[in-house]
Amino acid sequence: MSIEPVTDPQDLAHLRRCVDLAREALEDGDEPFGSVLVDAGGSIRFEDRNRVADGDHTRHPEFEIARWAATNLTPDERADAVVYTSGEHCPMCSAAHAWVGLGRIVYATASAQLVAWRAEWGLAPGPVAALPIGVVAPGIRVSGPAPELVDEVRELQRRLASRTKE
Repeated sequence: MSIEPVTDPQDLAHLRRCVDLAREALEDGDEPFGSVLVDAGGSIRFEDRNRVADGDHTRHPEFEIARWAATNLTPDERADAVVYTSGEHCPMCSAAHAWVGLGRIVYATASAQLVAWRAEWGLAPGPVAALPIGVVAPGIRVSGPAPELVDEVRELQRRLASRTKE
């Protein structure tokens, strides 16, 4: 499995929407993550943002996309779809993505980057190992990170970290 850098302007435009959703989540008191599902024709079919503030830590946007796709898309449509996300899938979301049969994943920032930032800010690691998508779901084509968006996502995560430490 190889990971390709994000250079395509259309990919970057969809990732920009993911970062906007992540910002919306943070401003609503949640963790800053956002994702969109794009069909083979380039249309956004579903989008969501993180919704774990109520205590249900499975409410990741990537997991919600997998649930929605399983109900609303045919297997062929799922295989041809692309999931864009502000941060690389966690293991739970990677597994859901693979089980549902979704296609390519494109992310703005890698899990390894988030782990390094959290350590830099003195935060404990998350409760689940930050495994790369390819370790959990080796058959999925992955692109990321997108250097143009890393600083912006890092700042959103820093704002969350500051709030967490208060």
